[in-house]
Amino acid sequence: MSSDQPKTVDLTALSAQQLADVKSQLEQELEHLSQSFQKLRAAQAKFKECISTVEKTFKAENKGKSVLVPLTTSLYIPGVIEDVETVMVDIGTGYYVEKKPKDAIAFYENKVSTLQKNLVDLETLVNGKMGNLRMVEEVLRQKVMSSAPNVA
Repeated sequence: MSSDQPKTVDLTALSAQQLADVKSQLEQELEHLSQSFQKLRAAQAKFKECISTVEKTFKAENKGKSVLVPLTTSLYIPGVIEDVETVMVDIGTGYYVEKKPKDAIAFYENKVSTLQKNLVDLETLVNGKMGNLRMVEEVLRQKVMSSAPNVA
């Protein structure tokens, strides 16, 4: 029952070396969390772009129009829009499903919403870690100042 509770540590009881180690660990965690935050933002932007593409492309007036179809991020081949009633949706790990444009948009909007919730949770976690880092830095500074010989 209490094993799920986060452990609190009296920072003033730690040595300067231990505080430096805790500071280093917090900095590494913050770097990792920041990278994760950036990756989630990028994924969210990709899904928003998918929504925009489906909305613009899959209209009746676009049937028969020429388009460039991306094979990779830098390789495109020419194609023609034959069917505006269905779209292939990448649902992850190399799997694609055929959906109606409105269903594809709903799928991508759900992804954007889920990522937004994850971003909010991650931002809360980052802010907490930053607060912890500031506390550790302050206690470390006080320890260093108190251990330095007084020069008069």
